[in-house]
Amino acid sequence: MSDIKTFFITGVSSGLGRAFASGVLAAGHRLIGTVRDHDAASAFTALAPDRAHAVLLDVTDFDAIPNAVAQAERELGPIDVLVNNAGYGHEGILEESPLEDMRRQFDANVFGAVAMIKAVLPGMRARRSGRIVNVTSMGGFITMPGIAYYCGSKFALEGISEALGKELKPLGIHVTSLAPGQFRTDWAGRSMIRAGRSIADYDTIMDPLRAARQAKSGNQPGDPAKAAQALLRLVAAENPPVRLYLGADALQFVRDKIDTMKAEMEFWEQTSRSTDFTQPA
Repeated sequence: MSDIKTFFITGVSSGLGRAFASGVLAAGHRLIGTVRDHDAASAFTALAPDRAHAVLLDVTDFDAIPNAVAQAERELGPIDVLVNNAGYGHEGILEESPLEDMRRQFDANVFGAVAMIKAVLPGMRARRSGRIVNVTSMGGFITMPGIAYYCGSKFALEGISEALGKELKPLGIHVTSLAPGQFRTDWAGRSMIRAGRSIADYDTIMDPLRAARQAKSGNQPGDPAKAAQALLRLVAAENPPVRLYLGADALQFVRDKIDTMKAEMEFWEQTSRSTDFTQPA
């Protein structure tokens, strides 16, 4: 790929998506960004009228995605980098959260990303080049009570990304999971869907978590502008990682879980090994 690339980023209206868009455009690249309405489209194209191209697209409208990508490539040329950023958080105790909430969460966070990947892959495969960056979360490896649906969606996207990367690397296409920790966005504010509370048994678990998450919203440790610079370094890397964690908090949470997993595996190792088939003497 040349130094100037064409990016396609979903969900550029706010949060990390807007920060990614600003960073990509400031670096001189061309950018196609998905937005949900005309006002958002105007605000986005104003960032760089000659290089910022808005596409009205809801990533859960799976049937619309192939045509949107094909039209973008006809008008603007091949897509070098796909960044699946669109998505949202869901907060709620699993027993209290409607199953339909989970379907919507997976439609936005998983199936929309997969539909976008399937739309760009024929061109990338023909060119034997391309980068796919799936924005997951530290919640795609660690878990916390009260965000089971969200963690489930990010675990799913992490697994899909890793397997896909093994399919595509021989074809010159790299796939990376970009896993942020807590960043100063609206993820825990207006962008989050919160299930209602109905079961008192969960009050001691959920009430303090919900209050703390709302209080921290807007004051998280991660800087979205610095996340955008990390994205640019990732895309420029000759051998990008399978996953890249963003934020000291993400690194610490993940390391702590790995230590816990190792200790648990060692404690239960004899039981694990006891299930192997024993050859007759």
